[in-house]
Amino acid sequence: MLRIKKLDIFVLKSFLLLFSGTFFICLFIFMMQFLWRYVDELVGKGLEISVLAQFFFYSGLTLIPLSLPLAILLAALMTFGNFGERYELLSMKAAGIPLLRIMRPVVLFCVFLGAMSFFFQNEIGPRAQKQLWTLLVSMKQKSPEVDIPEGVFYSDIDGYNIYVKHKDRKTGMLKDVLIYNFSDGFENAHIIWAEEGKLELTADKQHLYLHLYDGEQFENLKSQSVISRNVPYRRESFKEKHTLIQFDSDFNMVDGSFLDQRSDIKNMHEISQAIDSLEMHADSVGRAYFKDVIHTTYQTAQLSKADSIKLKELNVAYINTDSIYNSMTSQEKSQTLSKTENRMASLASDWDMKSFMSKSTDGNIRSHRSDWHKKITLSLACIIFFFIGAPLGAIIRKGGLGMPVVISVLIFVVYYIIDSGATRIGKSGEMNVALGTWMSTLVLAPVGAFFTYKSNKDSVVFNIDTYAAFFRKVFGIRLSRHLFKKEVIIHTPEYRKDVEALEHISASCEDYMRMHRLKGLPNYIKLFMNNKPDDAIADISRQMEAVIEELSNSKDPILLNAMNNYPFLAVKAHKSPFGNRWLNWALGIVVPAGLLVYLHIWRFRLRLEKDLKNIIRTNGQVIQQIKDQHYYS
Repeated sequence: MLRIKKLDIFVLKSFLLLFSGTFFICLFIFMMQFLWRYVDELVGKGLEISVLAQFFFYSGLTLIPLSLPLAILLAALMTFGNFGERYELLSMKAAGIPLLRIMRPVVLFCVFLGAMSFFFQNEIGPRAQKQLWTLLVSMKQKSPEVDIPEGVFYSDIDGYNIYVKHKDRKTGMLKDVLIYNFSDGFENAHIIWAEEGKLELTADKQHLYLHLYDGEQFENLKSQSVISRNVPYRRESFKEKHTLIQFDSDFNMVDGSFLDQRSDIKNMHEISQAIDSLEMHADSVGRAYFKDVIHTTYQTAQLSKADSIKLKELNVAYINTDSIYNSMTSQEKSQTLSKTENRMASLASDWDMKSFMSKSTDGNIRSHRSDWHKKITLSLACIIFFFIGAPLGAIIRKGGLGMPVVISVLIFVVYYIIDSGATRIGKSGEMNVALGTWMSTLVLAPVGAFFTYKSNKDSVVFNIDTYAAFFRKVFGIRLSRHLFKKEVIIHTPEYRKDVEALEHISASCEDYMRMHRLKGLPNYIKLFMNNKPDDAIADISRQMEAVIEELSNSKDPILLNAMNNYPFLAVKAHKSPFGNRWLNWALGIVVPAGLLVYLHIWRFRLRLEKDLKNIIRTNGQVIQQIKDQHYYS
């Protein structure tokens, strides 16, 4: 029992060492990706270190639930890949410990991480999310630092366009300055040109102090109320000119109460309450819209007393509006159609607005429901990704940062595509919200169960040699022999017996080719009716491999090189495909498929004849080499 406890500590320690590293790497990558989305709006504003520290802190907190599954996947792949690569996993299994028992301590730890992820998303995450979005809005609203470039118009100062031809970096002096002042409106623009100038920020950081030297000012004096073709203006020359420009460069935190309607800043209890409130609001608004439509658009026609008496006298149950329209004059018809068109356009516009408001409320409800389920699915992803990563590592048996990183990224990309795509479809209303949010879990959970089952059974599902052998068999691709001189030879070949065996094999090959017309087309019916194996070819192959195994202990390099010409015989490919007669008949009846198999078998018959001739020829070379070297007397 003590040995098992030590094993649990060893496995858990190996996983924790890798998990601690992969978690911070994944968190850093996600933070950089998040920062990259907003870098254009935040750069160049002179934000203080404390503000940037808050930004990275809150963004890191909000990205922890997303980083955990990827970190667990990568750490599990690397941990069990290292166990497999160092044969530690093989030693554990040889001691009678199944894979699921080896994984148990890490499974319990991942369950704990999933529970902590759920608690984090439900309690800490919403608060961090609200602080982050409040901080982002505040950072976006902060005015940028004044850094006027050379040779282009600078328009980040509200109401001004400034052009500087040259700027002295040491003294801060601006050369050949052109300023367009639109603070009084475009019609009353002020244009200032100065040979030199300097721009400074006041001590309270609320204004810019502009110093201009040796310049001119042009001012448009056109009045807004007077229409004239001649526009008067005023021109002013100056040696020095100083002016203040309104410019608030301080960082001011905005009130985050406007974010209270967002679903990602609420816990599950608050989301449930918000959904109830939104549904009640949508229901009351819908009822109000329905009553409004009934009393306005679809209201019952009100008849006067005289019209009612007239209808009663005519004994009619309804009013024929077509007859009323046909009785109108052309002018009345035109007026009626115009009024109807205007009325329909007004109704369409009103209904579009009401439809937009209803759809917005429904979309908000779906967004709340999706975020409610997301807190559960992200927590379960920690467990599911472990049951994908650990079995894959045990099957692939590759540790380090190479193969595990590639596989982890591919799996996470698939997860992210499924999750984001299905969630977006669910929020749009084209799919059930719960199904869309749980889609990634429903897809990956069976994958994890399949990998766990296969790895526990020591399956070769990811053994490349197995797939290579299968495709070689399908396409008839064979391996070539690679015999080489052995460093240590225990048993010397008995050359006399080997020569007699080779002569017997050559005779068997000649007899087989004489009895079977391998070049000719086989009989279609007999081919699919004969389900018996070809024992003669199987016996030739078995004898040939035995002689090759015996002669491979030779020290003669010429002899070994000659034996590399022996082919690997396919003992079943030239016969009927199945051992069951009924299956062969069924395949032969299906003419397109049966015909393809028939031609495929004929191809292997031709190759078999070529291989038999090759065996006879190679046998002769090997026998001649043995006799020339006098390996036996």
